[in-house]
Amino acid sequence: MMNPLELQWIKDSIKGDQSAFAELVRHYTAQIYNFCYRLTGNVQTAEDATQETFIKVWKNLKKFDAKQSFRAWIFTIARNTTTDFLRKKKSIPFSNIGNNTEEFAFEDILESDDEHIEETIGKVQDAHYVEKLLDEVPPDTKTVLTLYYQSDMTFDEIARVLGKSINTVKSQHRRALIKLREILSDAPNNPYQSYE
Repeated sequence: MMNPLELQWIKDSIKGDQSAFAELVRHYTAQIYNFCYRLTGNVQTAEDATQETFIKVWKNLKKFDAKQSFRAWIFTIARNTTTDFLRKKKSIPFSNIGNNTEEFAFEDILESDDEHIEETIGKVQDAHYVEKLLDEVPPDTKTVLTLYYQSDMTFDEIARVLGKSINTVKSQHRRALIKLREILSDAPNNPYQSYE
């Protein structure tokens, strides 16, 4: 259920109330910027993508369906905008982003100590180390991890943001955890190996 105050900001913004839109921007700026930064690893690109996201939100607010999640809607715009910025920069191989439609259900039956790796990630206080870990996973799974752990989204919300099935999102999450566990166990200089 949408926050009534947020819904009012949206309605007033659609009517042209710039102060209401400013409240929406203020409410979401940090979340959107952090998301864009996690995907790009670049302050300037994240700032540009954040600004462009809110421009697109302003232009398309009338198209928003109030029965849907505004948070999922704005994060979808942020993801698409960031993807466009990265395509222009050609900084990562985009064959990995958003094109993986397979669900790899066999991974659901793998014995995987997800709770252990999640606990390990939770114990890592070094933000730079976490960023390096995230850089080691493919872009599509990095997006899932960023939305799940840093934006506190549910798998259902992430599925809406990415336009994928919830099973695909869960599968990507599982693959990312498996990959992170491999990285943590193989890293010779891993300061958190004692948690393994």
